[in-house]
Amino acid sequence: MSAHPAGRRHLAELAGPLAELHEQAPVLEAWGRRLGHVLMGGGRLLAAGNGGSAAQAQHLTAELVGRYRDDRPPLSAVALCSETSSLTAIGNDYGIADVFSRQVQAHGRAGDVLVVLSTSGRSPNVIAAAEVAGERGMRTWALTGPSGNPLAEACDEAIGVESRHTPTIQEIHLIAIHLICASVDEALEAAGAMSMLDGGLR
Repeated sequence: MSAHPAGRRHLAELAGPLAELHEQAPVLEAWGRRLGHVLMGGGRLLAAGNGGSAAQAQHLTAELVGRYRDDRPPLSAVALCSETSSLTAIGNDYGIADVFSRQVQAHGRAGDVLVVLSTSGRSPNVIAAAEVAGERGMRTWALTGPSGNPLAEACDEAIGVESRHTPTIQEIHLIAIHLICASVDEALEAAGAMSMLDGGLR
């Protein structure tokens, strides 16, 4: 039998982590509410990850700059992994370990939020970004693989997915991202911000 589940075994592998995510839903909803208030107050979200987690980070920021569910003004959110010229310049001049942390130094301000994603929780460049963000007074949240990893320890709060399989972790992370985005929209709606004119939030 393959070490990586496929077909129905792939679907069955999601059951346990999905049930655990159900228990973590209040945490994700609280993150979304806090993020909504930060963005309404003129703050910014930064997000980072490598590989598939980079795509997840971009997915998160796209839902906020565009929209997730309801029409609303655009929100300030930047996926650091999508800044290709910055990534290559920093990687070339300073090394891959600094590609995110240097961007956090450039764009992050006290009170902003950094969301970092890593299926292993051990990516040095993502950990470095979380550490710099913490030093700058930013709020740091992590979505990781199995708990007890260095990235979770470097962040203010973290949600780990207890699975050995990277695809399963990524799929649960996507659901977590959608729960955060839904909570952001609800926070804006509760504050009466959904009908504000574009540019009214920042």
